Amino acid sequence: MDIEVRNSWNPNDTKHYTTEQMRKEFLIQNLFLPGKIKMVYSHVDRIIAGGVCPTDAPLKLEAGHELGVDYFLERRELGVINVGGEGTVTLDGEAYTLIHKDGLYVGMGIKDVVFTSKDPKNPAKFYINSTPAHTSYPTVKIDIAKANKRPLGSVEECNKRVINQFIHPAVCQSCQLLMGMTELEPGSNWNTMPCHTHDRRMEVYFYFDLGEDDVVFHMMGEPNETRHIVMRNEEAVISPSWSIHSGVATRNYTFIWGMAGENQNFDDMDDVAMKDLK
Repeated sequence: MDIEVRNSWNPNDTKHYTTEQMRKEFLIQNLFLPGKIKMVYSHVDRIIAGGVCPTDAPLKLEAGHELGVDYFLERRELGVINVGGEGTVTLDGEAYTLIHKDGLYVGMGIKDVVFTSKDPKNPAKFYINSTPAHTSYPTVKIDIAKANKRPLGSVEECNKRVINQFIHPAVCQSCQLLMGMTELEPGSNWNTMPCHTHDRRMEVYFYFDLGEDDVVFHMMGEPNETRHIVMRNEEAVISPSWSIHSGVATRNYTFIWGMAGENQNFDDMDDVAMKDLK
């Protein structure tokens, strides 16, 4: 299991980053390596984002030196959304089958977390977010039909979409992790514009449902000092609390968002007026 550590960033420093430095610091690539677990541990609210792609053998979530505990969920909670073929997450012996776009909330205290794929030739791709937790809440399987749905945008604004809230107070209890999936309709390619920041929470975006030659221009940075990162299918990006987090792509797409921080109020945002963007 590979755990990469990313340190925090000062917005005054990132103003001077080159394109390559921006990508090195914020972009997460190669999430689904066959037969492996890849995780990035960010010191921004200590969120972990990663990918699990089991093939012929099960993959077990282990606690590395970076966590300093006996098992991964000793002091953490976990969100899982499957973006690949059918697979199973087994928690202390109890199995949960996840098909494409099914989600799962796993509370603190589960000792054994094991991932398997039904068909190694069409493996599951479990995208995961994990945050520190202070108490244990029940495990909940959340398929997309059970998600709390919030339609937004319009065809005229090229941003007609549905926000599917998976791990959210309207769906299940969690300590601080919020997680969901936004699906853009054909003909729409903008997300989260007009944009916002929220100093109380950070966020990680994971983009997928893109073709081989499609790209997403992910907008980030302070509202008056914006930057962008060109992203491709099944890549993630870390967004510090001081940064905007919007995107536009060469076609419609889907993205998973995960948040950690001071509260679980999804609408706690500091809106940025279009005239103030630079």
